[in-house]
Amino acid sequence: MTSKRTIRAFVGLATAAALWIGVPAAGAQTGGSGVPGGTAPTAPTEPTATPSSGPSWTVYKKATWYGPGFWGRSTACGTVLTPTTIGVAHRKLPCGTTVTFSYGARSVTATVIDRGPFHKGFAWDLTKKAAKRVGFLAVGAGPITATVTPPAG
Repeated sequence: MTSKRTIRAFVGLATAAALWIGVPAAGAQTGGSGVPGGTAPTAPTEPTATPSSGPSWTVYKKATWYGPGFWGRSTACGTVLTPTTIGVAHRKLPCGTTVTFSYGARSVTATVIDRGPFHKGFAWDLTKKAAKRVGFLAVGAGPITATVTPPAG
């Protein structure tokens, strides 16, 4: 018997593979580009600011989301993950870093609260609530624009 977790993992991998080759996820509202709203953001893939020109930078990287299997557990930064937690996991950014995500015409600001994602090729792991707010929940995985603001001090 196949477990729900195995099925979810397979669906997530299939969605990521479809996005990798340019096929929109099932049920995604697209205008032909595979991105809701019809046009892919044109944000650069490298930081647009240097430490001397300002503290924030924008990147266009792949993301996914997580949540239900981890609710009630403490994150790497000490936050207890709940269904209402708006946060993001990143492998290297310090806890407390603010990141504003844009996907289509929607955006959400989240704080780095955890480490991850641990899937090759992905830079961000949004909490379920953050993914829902930015309109990324139905897509599951794919490119997203992120503006990073390191914590003060």
